[in-house]
Amino acid sequence: MYKLTINFPSMKRLYFFFLLFSFAANAQRTNIIYIMSDDHDADAISAYNKKFIKTPHIDRLAREGMIFTNAFVGNSICSPARATLLTGQHSHKNAVKDNRTAFDTSKITLPKILNEAGYQTAIVGKWHLHSYPSHFSHWKVLPGQGLYHNPRFVTMQHDTVVVKGYATDVITDEALAWMNGRDVTKPFMLLVHHKAPHRNWMPTASFLRQTIRKFYPEPPTLFADMNNHGKAWQGQKMTILYDMLLASDLKIDPQYLSDIPDLKPSQNDVAVYNSSF
Repeated sequence: MYKLTINFPSMKRLYFFFLLFSFAANAQRTNIIYIMSDDHDADAISAYNKKFIKTPHIDRLAREGMIFTNAFVGNSICSPARATLLTGQHSHKNAVKDNRTAFDTSKITLPKILNEAGYQTAIVGKWHLHSYPSHFSHWKVLPGQGLYHNPRFVTMQHDTVVVKGYATDVITDEALAWMNGRDVTKPFMLLVHHKAPHRNWMPTASFLRQTIRKFYPEPPTLFADMNNHGKAWQGQKMTILYDMLLASDLKIDPQYLSDIPDLKPSQNDVAVYNSSF
């Protein structure tokens, strides 16, 4: 009997994740597939809210497995959450307190323990820990935040390769390729870390066509007064009214905004827009 305890991060900030379990045919030891999406709000998962989007495969996992309805997190931003996943430690113990601190890969980590127990371990996709992965049997990760289209990957040989396609599809294909080529006599752990749907939101053309004419209701907090909230709430940069950028976020061509003083995009906003197409 295996007992699993999960400290699940808040849906407000960083990511939605889930575990799939199967059993190796010979060893009868638990295989682990951990799939992470980045900045995935609960309202963008139809198992929680059916008003905005349909996510039938995630909904099936919720229906046939488990769904979290109450969760807490100590440090929900990107790098610290990933360091906690690998070490099982809070930020003050694993020393990754923000997105700028490099992770010390010499620490005792989940892949290191599983490797010693005879597991094959792999991570594919977003790493974002400012160091190379360690103690994995296989890794192929995005540098930094990664790109949505034709993403670059850093390999175990420390080479950088470009893989044509959309990041979600490419990461999934890379993960499946590793699974299909692994030693089936050994148990495994596979971490599949997606870039999507992290800002600067770039869907595939097919999904863009599905949603471009869809009406989304105005959120009740659009004009909310934040003065009575805590500093973290007041300082966040994710409000639609004040923080959504016309070029990089909403994909409006900067040439149509450059002559409008109040709407003129910054150089960084233009650069992000140009890198998206």
